[in-house]
Amino acid sequence: MNRRRFLTGGSSGLALATALRSGESFSAGGRKLKAGLIGCGWYGMVDLRHLMATGRAEVVALCDADKTILGAAADEVAGVQKERPATTGDFRAMLKAHKLDVVIVASPDHWHALHTIAALESGADVLVQKPISHTFLEGEAMVKTARRLNRVVQVGTQRRSTAHIVKAREFVAEGNLGPVGMVRAYNYRDGRSAGNPPDGRPPPDLDYEMWTGPAPMRPYNPLVHPKRWRLFEEYGNGILGDMGIHMLDVARWFLGLTYPTRVTSTGGIFVHKDGKANTTDTQLVTYDYGSSTLIWEHRLYSPPIDPKWTWGVDFHGEKGTLRVSVDAWDFTPSKGAGKPAHVGAEYEEDPRKLEAPYARRAGRAHMANFLDAVASRQRPVADIEEGHISTALCELGTIAQKVGRTLIWDAKKKRVVADEEANALLRRAYRKPWVYPEG
Repeated sequence: MNRRRFLTGGSSGLALATALRSGESFSAGGRKLKAGLIGCGWYGMVDLRHLMATGRAEVVALCDADKTILGAAADEVAGVQKERPATTGDFRAMLKAHKLDVVIVASPDHWHALHTIAALESGADVLVQKPISHTFLEGEAMVKTARRLNRVVQVGTQRRSTAHIVKAREFVAEGNLGPVGMVRAYNYRDGRSAGNPPDGRPPPDLDYEMWTGPAPMRPYNPLVHPKRWRLFEEYGNGILGDMGIHMLDVARWFLGLTYPTRVTSTGGIFVHKDGKANTTDTQLVTYDYGSSTLIWEHRLYSPPIDPKWTWGVDFHGEKGTLRVSVDAWDFTPSKGAGKPAHVGAEYEEDPRKLEAPYARRAGRAHMANFLDAVASRQRPVADIEEGHISTALCELGTIAQKVGRTLIWDAKKKRVVADEEANALLRRAYRKPWVYPEG
C-alpha cells in the first residue's frame, strides 16, 4: 500500500468538513444539528458532552429506561443550552417525535443493534458505542442498514482519534518495525465487581422490562445496573468486548488486518468463582492471520509485572517491539535496527484520572471526525464496518471459548466451517416482542 494512502486512509476529508449535507443536517445558513441520546449513563453523557462542546448541535431529546439517570442528564443539558431536551423511556417515541439529524447510542451492548437500526431508519446518522453488537449477525444487519440508507455511522473506538496512537500508526507505516509476526493485546486491570449482593426488586425509577428488552429476563441484581452489566453474558461481551475491542481494533488498524482464518480460546472463571458475573476472569484468544498471529489476553486479578502497562498492545517485528497504550508508546529496537523512542499522551494532569485532558481530547477529536463525516458524507475514521470486524473478533473469541475448540472462519460466507454449533451462536433468540434484525 502506498504510504500516503495508508496515512490518510479512513479520514473523513477535513477539507470538506464545512460542506453542506444536502437537504438534511445543515441548512444554507449552517444551522445546528438536532441531536438525541439513547442511554444517558456514564459514557453516554461523556459522548454527549463532547458533542455539546463542538457547538455544532442542539440536544433536543434524551432517552433512558432509568428516570433518575434521565432526569439528571436533562438537568445537565439544560444548564448548557437554552432549551431543555425532551425526555422519554422509549426510544421509538423519541425517534418518532423528533426528526433528529444525529443520534448517540450508548445503551448496553444487547440493545445496540435495535437502537442503531431504528435511528438509521428514522433518517439520522449515528455514533454507536463499542462493541457495536452483542452477536455477529446483529453487526451484519447494522452494516447493511447503514449502507442501504447511505448513513454515516461512527463507532466509539476512539483510539483511532487518540493523537499519540495516530503517531504510532505513522511510525509503523514508515517501516520502522519491518515485518510484524506477532501482536499481543492485553488487559490486566481488575474489572471484576466487588461483593456479591442478592437479587432483589428493581429500583422504582427503573423500567426493568424495557431495560432488559430483547435479552433473557433474569432477576434484577444491583451489580447489573447501571455499570456492571458488561460482566453478564445476557447483556454484554465481557472484558474481551469491553476492553479487548479497543486494542484489537488498534492492531487491525495499524496492520490493515480484517478477519482471521482461525480462532482459538482458552480460559474461564478461575479466581472470582463466588460472584454472580458469568463472563471470564481469565482468557487467552489466538487469531491466526496466516503470516502473523494476533493474541488477546486478560486476567482480572493479580497486578501486572509492569504497572505502567496494564492495558495495551505490543507489536513484535523484525526491527523491534512497539508497545502502545492509552498513556504512551515505546519502541525498543532489535540490535542494530535503530534508536529507542518514547511518545507520551498529550495531557497536563494525571492520566489515570477519569476523563483526564488527553481522554477529553481523544473523545472530542472522535466526535469532530463524526460530525465532519456527517457534513461531507464520507466515511468516518471508525466506520461501522471497521467496528463490526473488530467486534466480530471479540464475538468469535467468545464463541470459541464456549464450544471449546478452534473455529475455522470463512470470511466470504461469514460462517464457521463445518461447525453448526458455533454458527448457531452467531445469533441468539430475542425475548418477545422484540424481533431479531435480519438486515
